[in-house]
Amino acid sequence: MKGGLRMKGYIKNIPVEEIFYLTDQVEYLPGQVVSRTISQNDAQSLTIFAFDKGEEISTHSSHGDAMITILDGEGRVIVDGKPFVLHKGESVLMPAGKPHTVFALEKFKMFLVVVFPLIKRTDN
Repeated sequence: MKGGLRMKGYIKNIPVEEIFYLTDQVEYLPGQVVSRTISQNDAQSLTIFAFDKGEEISTHSSHGDAMITILDGEGRVIVDGKPFVLHKGESVLMPAGKPHTVFALEKFKMFLVVVFPLIKRTDN
């Protein structure tokens, strides 16, 4: 499957067996937040986003730790009331249960990694 997009497996929706840029995997669209999930299960979620200027993901929280890395542009993240302005190459960790908001100060792309807690089974 060399040279194509992987549609099944643990990691999907990105090129296989070739060098690629995460920034090329999502496109900016006017007035939108565009996302591409590349892996998601009970343990983790990996998603690439492209935000048009002025777009946002409103305040919410997650039961997993979430880390954002800016791939292009500039965005503002508010974590539990603390504002952060992030530029290309910078990251911020948003702890589980803390409210957070993401806002595009200009067009920007980000890579989001969420790691969820292991749930121990109580049945034997």
